[in-house]
Amino acid sequence: MQNTNRPILLVEDDAVDVMTVKRAAKQLKITNPLHHASDGEEALKYLENEENTIPSIIILDINMPRMNGIEFLKIIKKDDRFMRIPVIVLTTSKEEQDRYETFNLNAAGYMVKPVDYDNFLRVMDIIKNYWGMSQFSDK
Repeated sequence: MQNTNRPILLVEDDAVDVMTVKRAAKQLKITNPLHHASDGEEALKYLENEENTIPSIIILDINMPRMNGIEFLKIIKKDDRFMRIPVIVLTTSKEEQDRYETFNLNAAGYMVKPVDYDNFLRVMDIIKNYWGMSQFSDK
């Protein structure tokens, strides 16, 4: 997605959605490694492990067990190590309050997961193109 080959962190609890993201990434020739965390707690463990490379982007679901996406955003956006990582929310939630809250927590984008694969592929392509052209640095 980025000019670098830093990983993408996918925070998603639904196995079908994980497979759909992987399929779309392969089809769109996204070569960044994709790391998966099934909830916010697992994603935090990934980020806090100093052996892991800071991701170039986080694709985040909202509705997850243990620690949901909004709780996860509240934590990482207060942490100097992670606050500048771009986060795209990719969720089934169409709730206006979820959109407002994620943008108030500095999410870079909010997209509702399309039901059919062709539209899902378009959403993933938009994410790919947007971050491919962004000038982001974690320094």
